[in-house]
Amino acid sequence: MQLSPIICLFASLLLINPSFADAISAEAAMEDPSNPLILLSTSTGDIYIELLPNEAPDNVKNFLALAQGEIEFIDPNSNASFQPRYFDGMQFHRVVPDFVIQAGSPFFNPLGPPDVLISDEINADSLGLDRLPVMDEQGNFNPILNIGNQEEFHEVLLKPLFDRLNIETEAQMQDRQYEVLEILQGLTVKQAYENQGFRYSDNLPTRGISRGVVALANGGPNQNGPEFFIALQDSPWLNGKHTVIGRVVEGIETADAIGNNAVDPLNPTRFATLIYSLQRIN
Repeated sequence: MQLSPIICLFASLLLINPSFADAISAEAAMEDPSNPLILLSTSTGDIYIELLPNEAPDNVKNFLALAQGEIEFIDPNSNASFQPRYFDGMQFHRVVPDFVIQAGSPFFNPLGPPDVLISDEINADSLGLDRLPVMDEQGNFNPILNIGNQEEFHEVLLKPLFDRLNIETEAQMQDRQYEVLEILQGLTVKQAYENQGFRYSDNLPTRGISRGVVALANGGPNQNGPEFFIALQDSPWLNGKHTVIGRVVEGIETADAIGNNAVDPLNPTRFATLIYSLQRIN
């Protein structure tokens, strides 16, 4: 039997892209069909994302409002107000192969940042950070902290702890060095992050940042805006510092393809993957 040209063309497309993602299979893969389902359409392909309002209600609501053009921006030149679809036309401005693809930075959007930043919605206890010690009995730092040298030890642990203890001078540090050592030996990762300014809640579930998880980039605690990333690998060192808003349910292969080519935000390129649209489809 001879196949029609249309069927032959369709078959060839499937061979080129066997991981073709569609809304029907995406909906079937959702944890909760009542959650918002997002179609992230890009120049590399489509990615379907299930948003998780039960885990981060305020941040999911804000993300959807930005995507759907419900946030008002003021033109500083004309004072005219408008409500654009924030992500449409943006690029994945930061790509680290085998780690993350990142988009939505206000630095790369002529609108700039929204007026209101959203607080973190993270449950550190559900992530187990309250049970992870900062260091073991041999004095080795927990690998989740990513401390590789003396400078990082000072920035991640010592400086925030000194601020909490009101230690401001070298003499004060010498006088209280045994107190500082005792605190460090009993410190948990959760407490270390709290010293850095992060605040946690226990009334919402939080999942770890694993492959396919969508979370918000930030400039520090409680500074969540439009910038988001998709994790290409399990990244426990990000747990507790980034609010999770969703998970890829279809099209992780597209995310991997975007992640094949590094993009440095300090050296923008026109070859970076473009976001055609980001919209809710259910």
